[in-house]
Amino acid sequence: MAHRARVRAPELIGKGGWLNTGNTDLSLADLRGRIVILDFWTFCCVNCLHVLDELRELEEKHRDTVVIIGVHSPKFVHEAEHQAVVDAVERYEVHHPVLDDPELATWKQYAVRAWPTLVVIDPEGYVVAQHAGEGHAHALEKLVEELEAEHAAKGTLRRGDGPYVAPEPVATDLRFPGKAVVLPGGGFLVSDSTRHQLVELAADGESVVRRIGSGERGFGADSFSEPQGLALLPGGESGGGKVVVADTVNHALRTYDLQTGAVETIAGTGRQWMQGQPTSGPAREVSLSSPWDVAWFADRLWIAMAGVHQLWTYDPQSGTVEVAAGTTNEGLVDGPAREAWFAQPSGLAAAGDRLWVADSETSALRYIERDGDGDGNGNGDGFVVRTAAGTGLFDFGHRDGEAGQALFQHPLGVTALPDGSVAVSDTYNHALRRYDPATGEVTTLATDLREPSAAVLAGDDIVVVESARHRLTRLRLPEEAVRVESVAHRTQRAATDVAPGRLRLDVVFQAPAGQKLDTRYGPSTRLLVSSTPPELLAEGSGQGTDLGRDLVLDGSVTEGVLHVSAMAASCDDDPENEYPACHMHQQDWGVPVRIVAGGADRLPLVLAGLDG
Repeated sequence: MAHRARVRAPELIGKGGWLNTGNTDLSLADLRGRIVILDFWTFCCVNCLHVLDELRELEEKHRDTVVIIGVHSPKFVHEAEHQAVVDAVERYEVHHPVLDDPELATWKQYAVRAWPTLVVIDPEGYVVAQHAGEGHAHALEKLVEELEAEHAAKGTLRRGDGPYVAPEPVATDLRFPGKAVVLPGGGFLVSDSTRHQLVELAADGESVVRRIGSGERGFGADSFSEPQGLALLPGGESGGGKVVVADTVNHALRTYDLQTGAVETIAGTGRQWMQGQPTSGPAREVSLSSPWDVAWFADRLWIAMAGVHQLWTYDPQSGTVEVAAGTTNEGLVDGPAREAWFAQPSGLAAAGDRLWVADSETSALRYIERDGDGDGNGNGDGFVVRTAAGTGLFDFGHRDGEAGQALFQHPLGVTALPDGSVAVSDTYNHALRRYDPATGEVTTLATDLREPSAAVLAGDDIVVVESARHRLTRLRLPEEAVRVESVAHRTQRAATDVAPGRLRLDVVFQAPAGQKLDTRYGPSTRLLVSSTPPELLAEGSGQGTDLGRDLVLDGSVTEGVLHVSAMAASCDDDPENEYPACHMHQQDWGVPVRIVAGGADRLPLVLAGLDG
């Protein structure tokens, strides 16, 4: 077995304490003899949710030797609230111990720079691997098998039950509902995400009429996996009486027939889309990535593809899907739809000639509209992306007023109102907000909601999906806004001190054991670099294929954020196999930096391996 650096794992500390352990605090000494995988995550991050799903099979297969520890490391202020972490652990069915680390103490001890990051600790308590981003399940499986064999031979492997203790189940009609749609008869259909079902409620929004789905996570004719968005297809042969379901963790679109009760898959393969795979074609043959919401706009179904920071469309007439907006780069960039950047678009609402978008990770309200002949083909069918309110990935808060100064905190839903304005389910602010395009003002309609994730109109009322209170809440649309004291936040992470001038950026990637870089079709790596503010980077921005790059920082800019996106493709190194399995490793970093004399002149970021 290859020699690994012997780095003693720092202790696990966090002021929020431990979850899923039966009120028992854990230490690394308690876990000695086990293979420990630390999963640094935060519940707003869709890539972190992807990793949770990737780890499920490994967790089950090696449950007598492997202990996964979730280290919850918040980005948003709301995510530092202990009850919010408790809710998230249940919402996403996290079946391993979780350390609530609201002050990022353990994050700092392990020098973590990105969500998600996985750190592997061997049975003797040494760090042996680090992986940033998603797509590492295959490499972890191989590493675990190696560690099992090595430490069984040394006598340092301890098998047995892990420290996970399941919390007591709670009886409610809904459990962390995601989205809702008003049915033709006046009732509601709700995605009951944690129970993997759809629930039909009567017009009162409370009485259960029926449940759709077995309640078990799956991809069969009677099962879903954390469904979210819902949209009624327009009438006619292609969709009358059918609701489209964004079956999020199945990476698929399903339809539910209101007359027959039949569930059918119309788009997606059930597997997550990865870089390099097709982005258009027959809908059942193209993989999707965490579709979070759906809406009918411009004669087709639009999909908020949160997992890849894009909007896609589905055409029921041709049965095809294609990318409509976004590049897969994460951020807030307006312009022609195919060139724009999004960050986990999670809510959609069509209103006239605009499609409104709740862009959750940038805490922004954005919209799509036609750009005349801006696509250059002369037929006027191109689209452009614009931002109504929101600043970027790291600024958020609760501030009303002129839209250019207004702030949200991770909104997940948007609703078109009869007067032409838009209601925003401002999820982490526990509020319902309103943006009026006529005045350019943002106001607050209601507070004291609990993680509102969507809202629908019902007569003169607006019915809010109060996800963390497990219910629908009916509100009268107020004529006057609620006064809220302005609060602004910026994501707080320790900045890296770097010197002005030349900075060497190295993304560290070591192909996992048994794999090699996939160079069959050209370069197997990609690196994209930008900054906030843009003036921070005097040289070195843009895209290339080398994972190392010399940057030049403008010394007149005292602080900022370096945005780094890296991708590497590897394949199994098996000369006997003509078609080896291939794997994609990818991660986005937002690295806060402070420009100071005597600061570092090298910035290493670990994609996979250990940096020396």
